[in-house]
Amino acid sequence: MTSLLVIIVLVLLAVALWQLTKIFDLTQVGSISDNSQVANDNDNNVQGYLMFGFLAFLYILTIYGLFAWGGLVLHTPASEHGALVDSLMNISWVLLFIVQAITQVLIHYFSFKYRGKKGQKALYFADNNKLEALWSIIPAVVLAGLILYGLYAWTNIMFIDDEEDTVVIELYAQQFKWSARYAGEDNVLGKANVRYIEGINTLGVDMSDPNAQDDIVVSELHIPKGRKVHFKMRSQDVLHSAYMPHFRAQMNCVPGMVTEFAFEPIYTTSEYRELPYMVEKVAHINDLRAKKSIELVAKGGTVLDPYTFDYLLLCNKICGASHYNMQMKIIVDTPEDYKKWIKEQALLAVQVKEANATPTSAISTDTSSKDSVVVAPVVAVK
Repeated sequence: MTSLLVIIVLVLLAVALWQLTKIFDLTQVGSISDNSQVANDNDNNVQGYLMFGFLAFLYILTIYGLFAWGGLVLHTPASEHGALVDSLMNISWVLLFIVQAITQVLIHYFSFKYRGKKGQKALYFADNNKLEALWSIIPAVVLAGLILYGLYAWTNIMFIDDEEDTVVIELYAQQFKWSARYAGEDNVLGKANVRYIEGINTLGVDMSDPNAQDDIVVSELHIPKGRKVHFKMRSQDVLHSAYMPHFRAQMNCVPGMVTEFAFEPIYTTSEYRELPYMVEKVAHINDLRAKKSIELVAKGGTVLDPYTFDYLLLCNKICGASHYNMQMKIIVDTPEDYKKWIKEQALLAVQVKEANATPTSAISTDTSSKDSVVVAPVVAVK
């Protein structure tokens, strides 16, 4: 209802301004007016000063944004390669800001200085080889440097040594949830195909594959600190994107193919929660939640739960109506805690066998009828 009233007020305000414009035009009847639609010196002066006004607005908004929303950006990276990604990003931001600051000042200043004046003609020249070389070579060199540094960073991040001791995990995306499959003791994932999806085997693992016998499927991702994790990603239905912001990791999950990404965590979940910036951030969030809870209780609602930081695996592609809810908690353990946790997980092969198991016997007699019926024992064949 409030939105409707706001729209009505805006419409009425627009109508009123339109009527005032018509009244102003009527008051000018009989006066000398310039209807040539050609800008005069006064028009050019006004436009020139407006250019400075817009430049001031641009920089005020930029400075305000840095102070107002600067704290919302990601802070300390939680992966080994994260510092390299942040370095590349920071270099790009600094260069963009410097170029933007210089070019915008020059554009607006020259627009004012060389604004149109009566009797003044613009100097025209067909070309200037020095200027052409200057504004072509400098951007080319800067962009080449950024691209080469980016390729260096990308190569280092994406390089996976087959002989390196890694943890192999499959991230399986489907509308609208994530599942994780661990390669087990042999560190080799069993083959999988959507045609094998049946019952509890929701990932389509080929249970006849020897490498699949020690695979483990979970809905909460645990990874060890200080050891590279090699992720292999699949999608069951549409295009998803595995996004782990604190680890500076993102890779699309494409139906019909396997994509890969690897990184080494450098902070456990507990350690990251204790970082000063995260302690301050959590406290701020909980302060906002406490204030919101007061409003909710006053309206008959329930109190919001306190926020606790956790690493998250998110989907960074709009994959459907519940895309916003497609996330999975990531827990970075110490190597000892990780080994303990992985040993406690049930093998997928065992779960499938238990789900497919048939009761060993079922006997039923009906004494209420003239003839009694006996159901013979049924033996499950393994």
